[in-house]
Amino acid sequence: MSNFFKTATATLLAGATALSFAAVPARALDDQQKKEMGAFIREYLLANPEVLLEVQDALEKKQRDMQISQAANGITAHKEAIFSSPSDITLGNPKGDVTIVEFFDYNCTYCKRALGDMDKILSKDKQVRFILKEFPILGPDSVAAHRVANAVRLIAPDKYPTFHRELLGGDVRASEETAIEVATALGIKEADIRKSMEDHPNDKDVKATYELANNLGVTGTPFYVVGNEAVFGAVGYNELSGKISNIRACGKASC
Repeated sequence: MSNFFKTATATLLAGATALSFAAVPARALDDQQKKEMGAFIREYLLANPEVLLEVQDALEKKQRDMQISQAANGITAHKEAIFSSPSDITLGNPKGDVTIVEFFDYNCTYCKRALGDMDKILSKDKQVRFILKEFPILGPDSVAAHRVANAVRLIAPDKYPTFHRELLGGDVRASEETAIEVATALGIKEADIRKSMEDHPNDKDVKATYELANNLGVTGTPFYVVGNEAVFGAVGYNELSGKISNIRACGKASC
């Protein structure tokens, strides 16, 4: 193989701009040159497999940067739906100086783990406003459980925080049945729950949340909005509290 092909291909695989190679598009190569190029690429990658890891890292970074950019644009464009939806429940200080919004599903394992992060933040920081946004994405049981949750919100909003913690923190799969069991244990009548579910289905609210999540590029739960920034996944108490501190220090979640 010619030195030209070796140099150009190695440069390309290393991620640099191969101007000399770019000057010869693939369609200008004859069959023998293409064969030589393919053989050298294979040889190079076998000898330098770490290049594949570098490419994968670069791809993941590019995708994450695009995801963050989409979320940032979505937060700017949909502030009212994110921070002021009447179908959401607010915990903590309703007039707090920092707001965290969490998209969650009652059957999300990571949301269950993140429940303790929310409670730790609320217990340690009395100036945080924490908004819970119902986002059932894990199948029919989740949709049914969130319908019960919506009924609890409407019938007994004062009992919703306890209901939320009991259902999300439970070991059994959340469903209509298990959600009603939690609600009735708190003194809410099953007949009232079922009537509320019939009279006030939350399908419209859930659809609005789906559309909002799509605009923000949400791919799973939990998903947070902390001030002006999207946070993907159960990142833990320390990172969330750090972003709270940043907002107070510089007005942004990341200073």
